[in-house]
Amino acid sequence: MKMPVSLRAAAIALVVSCAPMLAQSAGTTIAIINIQDAITRTQEGQKLIKALQDRYEPKSKELESMQKEIGDLRAKLNQGANTMSEEAKRDLVRQIQQKERDGQRAVEDARGEFNQEQQTIFNEIGGKLMAVIDTFAKEKGYSIVLDISSPQSPVLYAVNEVNITNDVISAYDAGGGAAAGGDGAAGKPAP
Repeated sequence: MKMPVSLRAAAIALVVSCAPMLAQSAGTTIAIINIQDAITRTQEGQKLIKALQDRYEPKSKELESMQKEIGDLRAKLNQGANTMSEEAKRDLVRQIQQKERDGQRAVEDARGEFNQEQQTIFNEIGGKLMAVIDTFAKEKGYSIVLDISSPQSPVLYAVNEVNITNDVISAYDAGGGAAAGGDGAAGKPAP
């Protein structure tokens, strides 16, 4: 027998609200962390992401310039629509279309490169952060640490007192980031 959606939601809410009590009674302590937030808020993460943004600033300006050029050509086409020959209009339209295609390709390429480099940063810091989380969780006696950064996270509710994101960021920064996790091989985050 299938449970109605509202009843199923109420049952899930009841289980989730009782989970901390059940976990405490069983001797299991649970904490939550937002890994993506932690990575971007560590001193090392902020520094590397800023450097990445600075490296892509010239490309961003180049893409803006391309968009301005396309806008100027469109304005030229609109202004001369009544006085231009049909051939001149066609040439200008083709020129606009080519520049739009080139611009779209350039945007996609730049976005792909930026995302790839950003993912490399996240993986690098994430690996080191996992070592800090491991040490922190053991020191604080947490049995389970759940990542809530994904929208698909199974955590539907958690009190803020079990959120260790800020504590882990502080521990990571206090350890100097790179020194905190060694080579980052222990506990790499899942892709």
